[in-house]
Amino acid sequence: MTSIPVARRSPGTQCLSSTSRLTMRLLAAVLLVALAQGCASVPKRNPVPDQRSEDAVIPGIQRARSWGDEKPAYADTWMAKSKEELQAEYPHLFGKPHNYLAISGGGANGAFGAGLLKGWAEAGTRPEFDMVTGISTGALTAPFAFLGPEYDDVIEHIYTSYSTKDLVKKRMPITAVTSDALGNTKKLADLIAKFMDDDLMRALADEHRKGRNLVIGTTNLDVERPVNWNIARIAASGEPFAYDLVRQIILASASIPVAFPPVAIEVEVDGRQYDELHVDGGTASQVILYPAGIPWNEVLKKLEVPGTPNVFVIRNSRLDPKAVAVNRKLFPIASRTIDSLIRTQGIGDLYRIFALTKRDGLEFHLAYIPKEFDEMPTEVFDPVYMRKLFDLGYEMARSGYEWQKTPPDF
Repeated sequence: MTSIPVARRSPGTQCLSSTSRLTMRLLAAVLLVALAQGCASVPKRNPVPDQRSEDAVIPGIQRARSWGDEKPAYADTWMAKSKEELQAEYPHLFGKPHNYLAISGGGANGAFGAGLLKGWAEAGTRPEFDMVTGISTGALTAPFAFLGPEYDDVIEHIYTSYSTKDLVKKRMPITAVTSDALGNTKKLADLIAKFMDDDLMRALADEHRKGRNLVIGTTNLDVERPVNWNIARIAASGEPFAYDLVRQIILASASIPVAFPPVAIEVEVDGRQYDELHVDGGTASQVILYPAGIPWNEVLKKLEVPGTPNVFVIRNSRLDPKAVAVNRKLFPIASRTIDSLIRTQGIGDLYRIFALTKRDGLEFHLAYIPKEFDEMPTEVFDPVYMRKLFDLGYEMARSGYEWQKTPPDF
């Protein structure tokens, strides 16, 4: 593997990552909101009635989504389908070897996964993926990874050309305290719309018709549950609102609570319209594959998949603990604690996916940011830092990266 650049810091330096600084601002905002007495300047809501969240649907689109923490309601019906029905629904998947890709959250660290994908393609060993999943920053990468290497230049541009001010507009302190977030994500929404245009949506729909799956994870904030969205199926639905819904889902998956506004998604219950608030999928999981309630080995038998399917997991983060001297003050302590929770949650998600692959007879492969990479960003989305991470992932993959076969310390 090629050598990895290392940035040196003096032992006495006390510094916080961009994630830590962002977390400190989030904590400050939460405290200010708790103290504020004014009326919040936020859009009015029409939330789903209590106890009816299970009945909420996207009108006109069957199987658009499912809960990420339980077996989908349609699973038993699917398992009862005949061979002929499955061959018609999954012409590209039936009777063929399978490869799956799961891309994690990680904010600006998503540049690592973007570089890894491009280098992997140039090495000539990157397969076509039968299923791709994305969470948070992984939701921004997943559609392009799903469509193939011809979109690698797009994700390189996205992860190396924009800074914080290009993606988020900060709100004035008073406005932030009385609203739903510290920043306005219209710029990010516009960027998503620019790159996920109608032509790309039609390409996603075409791949869905082959039977391939593209799943994006969000968190339903109203009920504190993960939601898995099949956005290629949504794009192929023919509904007039489908393309905008896909863009909303991707924005929601990348919307860090408090920092970015939640996304209101319209649903129906018994023919009446309501809304749900969806936020960063990383609030529930850092990376997803499929719910544990699905017996994937049975799915493979039904689809007559030969050999052992491969699961590739890109964790856009370091997995090792990083030593940083913490100031003995409220915000640095709270920030460091949250960072630790996110890191360990991500490791737990890797173990969960690894356990599923062992149970269901799949081959596990893992890539993550190596501990030798010790660069520090100067802002939340630092294009110089992201370029270095992109180049790191690119060189690792292009030179023949040896994927890890187990989670760390297994």
